[in-house]
Amino acid sequence: MTNQNNVTMKTPIQALQDRYQQQPGDVAMVQPLGGDRVRRYTWKEVSDEAHRMASYLRAQGIQSGDRVALVSKNCAEWILADLAIWIAGAVSVPLYPTLVADSVRQILEHSGSRLLFVGKLDDWDIMKDGVPEGIEQVAFSLAPEEVLQSCPVWTDIVAQNEPLTEVAQPGPDDLATIIYTSGTTGTPKGVMHQYRSLSAVGDKVIRVYNLEPSDRMISYLPLSHVAERAAVETALLYVGNTVYFAESLDTFGEDIKRAKPTLFFAVPRIWSKFYQKASEAVPPKKLNTLLKIPLLNKVIKKKVLGAMGLDECRVALSGAAPLSTEIISWFNTLGLEILEVYGMTENFGWSHTTVQGDQQIGWVGTPNDGVECRIGEGGEVLVRSVGNMSGYYKQPDLTAEVLSEDGWLKTGDVGEIDEGGRLRITGRIKEIFKTEKGKYVAPAPIENRLASQPGVELVCVIGANMSQPIALLNLTPEEQGKLSKGAEKEHFTQQLNELLTRVNNQLDPHERLASLVVCKEPWGVENGLVTPTLKLKRNEIEKHYAADLPEWAASRGVIWEH
Repeated sequence: MTNQNNVTMKTPIQALQDRYQQQPGDVAMVQPLGGDRVRRYTWKEVSDEAHRMASYLRAQGIQSGDRVALVSKNCAEWILADLAIWIAGAVSVPLYPTLVADSVRQILEHSGSRLLFVGKLDDWDIMKDGVPEGIEQVAFSLAPEEVLQSCPVWTDIVAQNEPLTEVAQPGPDDLATIIYTSGTTGTPKGVMHQYRSLSAVGDKVIRVYNLEPSDRMISYLPLSHVAERAAVETALLYVGNTVYFAESLDTFGEDIKRAKPTLFFAVPRIWSKFYQKASEAVPPKKLNTLLKIPLLNKVIKKKVLGAMGLDECRVALSGAAPLSTEIISWFNTLGLEILEVYGMTENFGWSHTTVQGDQQIGWVGTPNDGVECRIGEGGEVLVRSVGNMSGYYKQPDLTAEVLSEDGWLKTGDVGEIDEGGRLRITGRIKEIFKTEKGKYVAPAPIENRLASQPGVELVCVIGANMSQPIALLNLTPEEQGKLSKGAEKEHFTQQLNELLTRVNNQLDPHERLASLVVCKEPWGVENGLVTPTLKLKRNEIEKHYAADLPEWAASRGVIWEH
């Protein structure tokens, strides 16, 4: 592999300086402010505000290596704060904006954070009691009113402070950020990334997608997650393109149409929602018929993609979990090739990418520049990447379990590599279960097939020590609303029975599902059944429904939880 010695070690701070010198008047970020109002930040303004906030941090006694946390939904000031933390010489600690108080306290205390930026949040009340006494808070402009009234506010601070001139000059081995994993099985772990990780990915991400300053992205997945941090924030700094922010879930449709992204990254849940919504408007069979009419073909494609805001998208990416074959094929018919990518917090998202024109559905592509991959014991995927973490914060024993001395990271994923070097993920080591027949089942590919059904939000396949697996379903709020009518429920039950038959026909006998169970209660962060990144907490889901599982496992067909 091309190793760290061949990487251009330009830190994010130096990348910002390049943007300021080369593109001072270009628009870097577009922040919605409600309605049609937006604020456009030029690179000159980005550099100025970040350096002014860095000056304030230093005045508060923040020193080199101190940890500074930030909790907010995506907004321009999130990225400005991240930059200010680095410019001041500190280490940034992002928190998910949906955490509950106990998790907030756990991360702030474990990281030893000295200051907390509080920004745009939906429910500060469930978080605020988790902030330990003695941690100073700074409010973003869009912070909850309570925070704006009680804490120093971003706009006032940048107006009252001169830009910092004694800017930090970190080396490749200095710690840049601690990213706490969302914890599907237990306590969140603090993944440490040195500046070399950020520099390596920043240097290479430009070339893998041929990014240009004219490119546009929309930021809506949590910036506290490594995927958005690498794909959006890092690309922004090293490429100099424009990032648009989404205002809310309710306005996302308009936000994406405003941005008209040329590069768009989404998790399968988002692609599935696009597909489901479009399928309700134009069923796939009807769409295929219309696309066969030469005079209508281009018009229909542009209209369908335009309704999603994706008619100018040239690079479409999907990651975090497998994307359904059905959805990938459907987008292909519209001329949009969704490229599956693979990465994790522990390697700053820098692992595998599907190259345009080399799409093999079900495979996540070949190793990125600076990455080696091999299959280890038990089929586990091992990756050595220039983006690899330096370890878990304050957990050397756990670090040694997953990161070898010569740099190989145990991913916890099971996979295989084809003759072209492409990787396919076939499951998670901790998720694969054995039925009472002694056969192993990987739940993710089955869940993937079921989740493409319109109206289905989340799927959890379980079956350890059962004769056959079963699938628990969570429906979308929209579908739940429709089902209040008896006829609608009967029709949807029929659709689910057809789905069960269709999916079972694609599975080996030991994998086939005995039943689909439609669960009443939404699975959320609040009830502890999903993580802040909307990954299933399988153990918790199984515990939650433990009393009903024997009955459901003995049943057949579609079951509605009473």
